Amino acid sequence: MASRGRKGISLPGTIDNGNEGILARVSNTVSQSPIVHRSKQAASDAAYVTKKLLKSTGRAAWIAGTAFLILVVPLIIEMDREQQMNELEMQQASLLGTPSVAPQK
Repeated sequence: MASRGRKGISLPGTIDNGNEGILARVSNTVSQSPIVHRSKQAASDAAYVTKKLLKSTGRAAWIAGTAFLILVVPLIIEMDREQQMNELEMQQASLLGTPSVAPQK
């Protein structure tokens, strides 16, 4: 039996290698196309911007959380103490029988 030579169609911009199948050649051509290159570059740029955004958002969250702990928490504690003192004074006034004064708001 005589062996028959295989003749295939060579795609533009590819190296004709007789051992590669058509699927491998098409895949190689597609992966080297400018559209794929631009898509990969766009994805890389988007990932970079997302990373920077998350980093700056984390910094802003840290600053906001620290400012809250330093400024707002002591205020809340002091307001709670003041409320407890007012309630205690009203309780003592009711026990002693003095007329109670309406709490100021």
